Amino acid sequence: MATIKDIAQEAGVSAATVSRVLNNDTTLAVSEETRTRIFSIAEQLQYKPSRLRRMKKDEQLSRQQIGLLMWSTLEDEHEDPYFSSIRKGIETRCEELGISIIKVLRGNSKVDIQSVHELDGLIVVGSIDDNDVNQIYSNANRLVYVNHSGELDEYDTVKLHFEQATRAVIKHLTQLGHERIGYIGGSDYVHRLSRQYEAVEVEEPRRIFFERIMRESGLYDESCVMKSYWSSNSGYEAMHRLLQQESRPTACFVASDPMAVGALRALHEHGLRVPEDMAIVGFDDIEISAYLNPPLTTVRAHTEHMGRSAVQLLLERIEGREAAVHMTINTTLIVRESCGSAKSEHGN
Repeated sequence: MATIKDIAQEAGVSAATVSRVLNNDTTLAVSEETRTRIFSIAEQLQYKPSRLRRMKKDEQLSRQQIGLLMWSTLEDEHEDPYFSSIRKGIETRCEELGISIIKVLRGNSKVDIQSVHELDGLIVVGSIDDNDVNQIYSNANRLVYVNHSGELDEYDTVKLHFEQATRAVIKHLTQLGHERIGYIGGSDYVHRLSRQYEAVEVEEPRRIFFERIMRESGLYDESCVMKSYWSSNSGYEAMHRLLQQESRPTACFVASDPMAVGALRALHEHGLRVPEDMAIVGFDDIEISAYLNPPLTTVRAHTEHMGRSAVQLLLERIEGREAAVHMTINTTLIVRESCGSAKSEHGN
């Protein structure tokens, strides 16, 4: 592809002169013969200005029609904004680029297979079985999975760096002097689109890394690990169970902020002070976290960035990239009063 430098060399003038001539700079003192020669050479070399190339690319982008397949329901998103924040990131980035999201599908409802096959690309948010997705959209090069629990080698994926996040939480708590640290979290599943199959439970990464890191430190106690559901009520009930242990923890890592809201309520009902009797760390950094009593130390998941990154990966695929890319997004530990430390932020 010809450049301004190529035209300048052929015309025997400077690149700056070529640029000003092609941009119709009327203040440039140059002969009409030189102007004519520059335009003639540019035409011969089939030069296309970068702004025209950008316009052409933008036009091509605006013709792309992509779909969004989410497992979470609107009710799920209302109760826990984790997935709605990912969706917001996808929608915002598509709007910035002029890309049309013509289908927003929910995996827990009937999917119009024909309409999905016609899409230029599909972003899947949540853990949906990839074999099921292939049944409704067979172009593996135009699929991006966000926050999927499985290992998907042949597809583009965007995930959080759960190990780094968990290590940061445990390091922070142990530096504060805590050794008996509890864990409250939900279960993780790979869901099926077909109603004749049940979801398959898989290892939840925060719990797995919590166990591994605590074992490495010689601090792991299985009785301090509570598995429940991803809701405030479940966090409330799980904390009640944790407090029934013969030797309760002095700190607890709660794997989602909505669960942490319930856990804090249970502690208050038991007359326990946070952080004096038990330090609490959540996960997600949802808006309400900063306004709890006390304000919640938590892991900021950068979920909007996850959504924006998924759009970028899909565009690269549409533009011809062949190799699958696995993107891992780092988190940030937001330190507030619920663990008894001064406010600060720690990148993982």
